Amino acid sequence: MRLKHFTTIWLNAIALLFIFNSCEKDNCTRRYTYWEPVYKTKEEARANIKNNAPREIAMPGKIYIRGNYIFLNEVDKGIHIIDNTNRSAPRNIAFIDIPGNLDLAVKGNMLYTDFYSDLVAIDITNPEQVIVKKFTENVFPERAYGNGFSYNPSMTITDWIKRDTVVKIDCGGDGGIFGGMKRSDVLFFSPQSGNNSGASAGGSPFGLGGSLARFTIVNNHLYTVSSSDLNVVSIADPANPVFTGKVSIGWGIETIYPFNNRLFIGSNSGMFIYDVTNPLNPEKLGTFAHVRSCDPVIADNNNAFVTLSSGSTCQGFNNQLDILDITNITNPVFIKTYPMTNPHGLAKDGNTLIICDGKDGLKFYNSADLNNLILQKTIAGFEAEDVIAFNGWALVVAKDGLYQYDYSSVSNINLLSKLGIKN
Repeated sequence: MRLKHFTTIWLNAIALLFIFNSCEKDNCTRRYTYWEPVYKTKEEARANIKNNAPREIAMPGKIYIRGNYIFLNEVDKGIHIIDNTNRSAPRNIAFIDIPGNLDLAVKGNMLYTDFYSDLVAIDITNPEQVIVKKFTENVFPERAYGNGFSYNPSMTITDWIKRDTVVKIDCGGDGGIFGGMKRSDVLFFSPQSGNNSGASAGGSPFGLGGSLARFTIVNNHLYTVSSSDLNVVSIADPANPVFTGKVSIGWGIETIYPFNNRLFIGSNSGMFIYDVTNPLNPEKLGTFAHVRSCDPVIADNNNAFVTLSSGSTCQGFNNQLDILDITNITNPVFIKTYPMTNPHGLAKDGNTLIICDGKDGLKFYNSADLNNLILQKTIAGFEAEDVIAFNGWALVVAKDGLYQYDYSSVSNINLLSKLGIKN
């Protein structure tokens, strides 16, 4: 999976082993930092999935808009509820504690999200007083514990506490199984944040998510992707989601984007297109292969837009935008590549194409001629991760906060607000 939650557990286990790998014969020491899990019973964790006091944003992840509210994932912790009635002054009003939470999607008054391996349906009719309607267990079995921690179905990791320790080492040796370390080593790697820009945000019963989404909704079905499978969940009865099955796609699946009864699925080796006219049996229509790289994708009636980025997660080296002709949906045709710095999320509003290009910030292109994209504006000074764009308004998740822009005039883009993150 793109979000390496279990790497955390594995590294934590190794850290604990390493701490006890000390030596008494010399008086040399080394400092280490590790992360200790905090457990609660599953019943306690479930009972706390409700409106709690708002928290500062620390590690923003996936994002969803529904009406005047923003639902922002705090990686592995839960969901911030932000009242965005006034886009110039958004209010962080509550936090839903959901351990192991990474993804979300909304239809009507129901929010669907993950609680480690379980799917949770939450009634958000009143976002200031949400109500859990159902837990569907083991929809995401790949999210169960492993690699150093024994799975206990009655217990849940709800937090991690940072610990520093000093251990004695052999002054003449290599200092244990991680020999050669010469500084304070942090054996914890935070999951990468990330998220589907769709059609209308206003009158649609569906909310809007970013292009890094792993959950999406088409009509009466929720579709989610793991690293290798497409999961299908019926939400015909919104408060009673029913897992109906899965389709094996291949390895390295990263994102999912819906358009016109089709799912555009990004992987680190290519793009897959599935038809969901028969919602319980998604049918593969076409593919477009590329070099190994991270791969968010969006689409419209005629074209697909794919950003490829390098990085440790996908082990690729390409940083570019690929544009494809999908008028023949079973045979996507490559149009053109545009070099980028380190692109991630993207969105399209009419002829305005917006790309989060890493440390280069946010880029606005005129895409009227796909063979000649024109860069109209770059907003620098922050590291953009994902974007939702609709009717001249952009909501941007960045590493240092949540930004909102008015781009109704691309030549005169205005910052409406910023919610910063906890330092």
